[in-house]
Amino acid sequence: MQAVDRVIRARLHSDVVLIRQVAEYIISAGGKRLRPVLTLLSGRALGHGDAQLHELAAMIEFIHTATLLHDDVVDESDLRRGRETANALFGNAASVLVGDFLYTRAFQMMVTTRNMDILAVMAEATNIIAEGEVLQLLNIGNTDVTEDEYLRVIKYKTAKLFEASARVGALSAGASAEQVQAMAEYGMYLGTAFQIIDDVLDYSGDADTIGKSLGDDLAEGKPTLPLIYTMRNGSPEASATVRDALEHASRDRFQDVLAAVQSCGALDYARAEAVKVAEQAVAALAPIPESDTRQALVELARLSVDRSA
Repeated sequence: MQAVDRVIRARLHSDVVLIRQVAEYIISAGGKRLRPVLTLLSGRALGHGDAQLHELAAMIEFIHTATLLHDDVVDESDLRRGRETANALFGNAASVLVGDFLYTRAFQMMVTTRNMDILAVMAEATNIIAEGEVLQLLNIGNTDVTEDEYLRVIKYKTAKLFEASARVGALSAGASAEQVQAMAEYGMYLGTAFQIIDDVLDYSGDADTIGKSLGDDLAEGKPTLPLIYTMRNGSPEASATVRDALEHASRDRFQDVLAAVQSCGALDYARAEAVKVAEQAVAALAPIPESDTRQALVELARLSVDRSA
């Protein structure tokens, strides 16, 4: 990861000062770097670990960072990773445009691999991520969203980049079609489990630990799994409370919604669903040869659901 960070710093360079400032600000905030880690582990699990893998991992992080910049503008967020968002500090216009710079820089980096399979994977992934963003936008304030529709948004918006991260690592290693598909499925399941837990933490985490304000999803009118479960399985009072808060996209009723969610076991249900999906990720690794790196992938899947941030 230190090697990947060096690539990130080198590829961030631009003669335009504002681009450097905004990109450096959000990259330096750190974060889990799960997606580039996944690319590294995927490649290494299949016997590959040269400089090209570091370049691909950095490329994945650029795409993820671009989505964060755009997300924060759309969501009007003012806190990420425990500090001001780039749009709060530099303005919406700068955040959107620097996000575009990171996207296009990522594709410049892809081209240097001269691998059409990798280009095809990333072109599809970025397109589907954009569709996921629009799907999520359409669901804002929608109290009739089903669990399947929620999972579709996750698959498009979050898990698709996890899938691409793992698939790219396997492709760079020249793995068999079976192994490439196995890693892709692992990434998709991992990303899904990870996002479900993120949605749980919005109602059960600690703001300082998770690096954002509790109730952000509620304030944005997002019908996440704990809320969907409560509306379908909670008492009439609990269901009505969640529906009203979602329709008005208000954080003011966060404590009422939290009580409603807790009253019907929605958080436990969502965590249990995430654990199931994480175990599907582990099962997907069957075609990958035994190694310390494969074991790290197993541990990563289980850690993704056993966390407080």
